Amino acid sequence: MTTTRTTLAAAALTFSALSAQAADFTVTSHDIKEGQTLSTAQVFNGFGCSGQNRSPQLSWSGAPAGTKSFAVTVYDPDAPTGSGWWHWTVFNIPASVTSLPGGINAQGEGLPKGAIQGRTDFGSSSFGGACPPQGDKPHRYQFVVWALNTDKLPLDAQASGAMVGFMLNAASLGQARLTAHYGR
Repeated sequence: MTTTRTTLAAAALTFSALSAQAADFTVTSHDIKEGQTLSTAQVFNGFGCSGQNRSPQLSWSGAPAGTKSFAVTVYDPDAPTGSGWWHWTVFNIPASVTSLPGGINAQGEGLPKGAIQGRTDFGSSSFGGACPPQGDKPHRYQFVVWALNTDKLPLDAQASGAMVGFMLNAASLGQARLTAHYGR
């Protein structure tokens, strides 16, 4: 009985420490705000939308101990596809990097050396802005910075959002999330 209590107490302390560490991991942006509506700068230009299709500036801090690299994903869980919509994946961001500038283009200008943009559900390896169907309720856009326990994911620019997501979940030490909305 004492061994079981000791094991449970140790597990509770570990969980508590991980929870506190995860709470310290945050993401902010000059371009988007938690719970607010995205501006036209982060709206897709196509599919009936007429935005600037510009990736937002992102900064993060408080990553968990042991972080060896970061990744960034932008995902719409409300897309009427049955599987959501991947708007952006960036991985193999060095652990020394704590921000990305806004306006990273399809050629990756603005990304740190070694970082890779994966293929989105728009079919390209670059940021794809919000563009929910006309008349749909506003969709949620989840901007997530992932702290990873590996230096690099064994993927290239053709990796789908689902594959990147699978690899991120397997290597995740923690996530920092910012959720914005957009409807039309």
